Amino acid sequence: MPCILNIETSTTVCSVALTCEGQIVFRRENFEGPSHAASLGKYVHEALNVAQKYDLKPEAVAVSCGPGSYTGLRIGVSEAKGLCFGFDIPLIAVPTLEIMVCAVMFQGMHAEDALFCPMIDARRMEVYSAIYNMTLQPKKAVSADIIDKNSYRDILDKHKVYFFGNGSEKCKDIFSSHPNALFIENIHPLAADMLALSERAFRNREFQDVAYFEPFYLKEFVATKPKHKVL
Repeated sequence: MPCILNIETSTTVCSVALTCEGQIVFRRENFEGPSHAASLGKYVHEALNVAQKYDLKPEAVAVSCGPGSYTGLRIGVSEAKGLCFGFDIPLIAVPTLEIMVCAVMFQGMHAEDALFCPMIDARRMEVYSAIYNMTLQPKKAVSADIIDKNSYRDILDKHKVYFFGNGSEKCKDIFSSHPNALFIENIHPLAADMLALSERAFRNREFQDVAYFEPFYLKEFVATKPKHKVL
């Protein structure tokens, strides 16, 4: 299994994890607000010291690629690119919403046939979300949605759906009356939850062009009221 340095800065949480042979060797997280510029370099330095202590050489850097905060993603990707250039190792991009789904699935507190809807908060009643099944296949593609009482109705009428992430709080009052709408609290995109996704990408050699890679900024979306269909 590869040794990978994982970086996650897509929300107000800043986190770094060093993973090797399917295990988390080092992890550090800061939940106290947007402090990426001050915290990220320190956490990376600590992770590299741990790698040196155990005679480990990072073989790739994985970074959360969005959607997420423009500033947070820019800081994380810049750090990741610098490390890749410095160590001459490949860059892996991991979708932020998939990281959140992995965090829920690894907790094992969900119905087997349920769907998962990670949400990142945007302005007012807007969220950035997707819906996945147990194998991380998208049932609704990543999009910007304005939440109202009809949002995701066609999917909710057919499936239990778990909503989580910092955007799900604004949906509770709207969806709480639907029997298939379930909510999980305190789910954040974290570097430690990137392990399975970054290792899979490494095995499949799904690497990014370090010079030209750009993350998936929220500003690329235009919020709409879509009519979702199960794919």
